[in-house]
Amino acid sequence: MPTAFSSPSALRAMLAILTGIASITALYLARSIVAPITFALVLGVVVAPLADKLAKVGCPRVISASALLFVTSTVIVAAFLLLEPMLSTLVEQLPAIKRELRSWVAAMSEFIRGIETLGREIEETVGADGAAETESALPSVMDALWLAPNFGSKILIFIGTLFFFVLTRPELYAAAGPLQERLYLADRAVYRYFAAVTLVNIGLGTVTAVALGLIGINDAVIWGVAAGLLNFVLYLGPLMILTGLLIAGLTQFGGAAALLPPLVFLAINLSEAQFVTPAFVGQRLQVNPLVVFIAIIFGLWLWGPVGAIVALPILLWFGVLLHPKVMSPVAPT
Repeated sequence: MPTAFSSPSALRAMLAILTGIASITALYLARSIVAPITFALVLGVVVAPLADKLAKVGCPRVISASALLFVTSTVIVAAFLLLEPMLSTLVEQLPAIKRELRSWVAAMSEFIRGIETLGREIEETVGADGAAETESALPSVMDALWLAPNFGSKILIFIGTLFFFVLTRPELYAAAGPLQERLYLADRAVYRYFAAVTLVNIGLGTVTAVALGLIGINDAVIWGVAAGLLNFVLYLGPLMILTGLLIAGLTQFGGAAALLPPLVFLAINLSEAQFVTPAFVGQRLQVNPLVVFIAIIFGLWLWGPVGAIVALPILLWFGVLLHPKVMSPVAPT
């Protein structure tokens, strides 16, 4: 037994396991620094080819890097501002959601005997403690003062990393020597993938807004914008929209009709995933769906929403870097 564990292959395996555990622990503990850096690098990979094209027409690199930093930051802020009305609407609908849940509890208590006491306890908890729970969920002034410097430092880390990566990318890749060609190939794959997916998500958001408007959902345009933005996060983004539309259906329609909005979006999303995206992205992106799902869940656990957003680009980038012939770059048709 000791001989088996002392063999070179066993030692290498144990060392690899310990290195992986240590790396994951380090990434988790340093998430306040590593997460904004990684997010900036992913966005830098997406926008850097634009800087290369501007450099070919004579635009100084520092000007193109500054312009792309401004445009990228503006797009991110605009995305948050566009999602905010949907979140505010859901928060405002919490009282109506509670009333609908009370009616469901009351209906269930008519068919199932012996739960009347439990139903009253649930109603009393929702009615009496709802306001207190809402108040306790709000951050205090001290919480805001504590979070403000951390948030500001993350913004500065993101801005600095994105700017200097776009500015010095040619020098960085030139220093990689033999890997330079693969690095550019990986960047091109991520860039073209995002270009194709952006077109698909614009169409998805438009169709979602029109369909929800036809069935009478309030703020259908906001839901369409949210669907297009959150669809960049595979699996989790559409799931969030489905949950939100179920809540909207409960508050606006009630009963079995509450399932109509999420079912409409589910049909649109399945059509997009099965037909539209393969037609635009192509079949050369050979990534196992299970691997993609696990990567997104792992990124969400590791760095929260930022981890879920960067999981697929990182997976695609490393896939092309390690297997350039198998993971050939994709292009929109």
